[in-house]
Amino acid sequence: MQRYNSVARALHWILAILIIGNLAGGLLHDALEGVVEVMPIHKATGLLILALTVFRIVWRLTNRPPPLPGHVHGLERTAAQAAHAGLYALMLVMPLTGWIFSSAGKWPLSFYGLFDVPKLPFTKGDPIVGAAHEGHEILGWVFLALIVLHIAAALRHHFVLKDNVLRRMA
Repeated sequence: MQRYNSVARALHWILAILIIGNLAGGLLHDALEGVVEVMPIHKATGLLILALTVFRIVWRLTNRPPPLPGHVHGLERTAAQAAHAGLYALMLVMPLTGWIFSSAGKWPLSFYGLFDVPKLPFTKGDPIVGAAHEGHEILGWVFLALIVLHIAAALRHHFVLKDNVLRRMA
């Protein structure tokens, strides 16, 4: 069985935990208001996800992943490739849209209180700011749906097909 290398596996699981946690924080921040300040953590984690995603993409471009098993072909192979492309796109677009509309806000962007992150040159009146905010919310749900699909496909391979697709990333 061919596996992803250790760096790719570590990036996958670290990003998976950060993304799922950040989606939960983004979706639940109103309910948690008054209990914990979610948004500063959400914003810092989004920036961390963006940085790690850029690193992951560079890593993937310079380190070929193992090929899919021979029995995965046709529509299933195409669906897997499309889902992965969508996940990578969302790992970039979600933090970028958040950074855009946060840059138009009055609060500084802090990276976990360690340092301030420069704001992008946008103001509240810029059309891109409203589009980024709306897109960020809608794409959060799309991201969640794609993650559920990704997990379901991995579990199908492991428990139904009983192949090594999931073990390649373990």
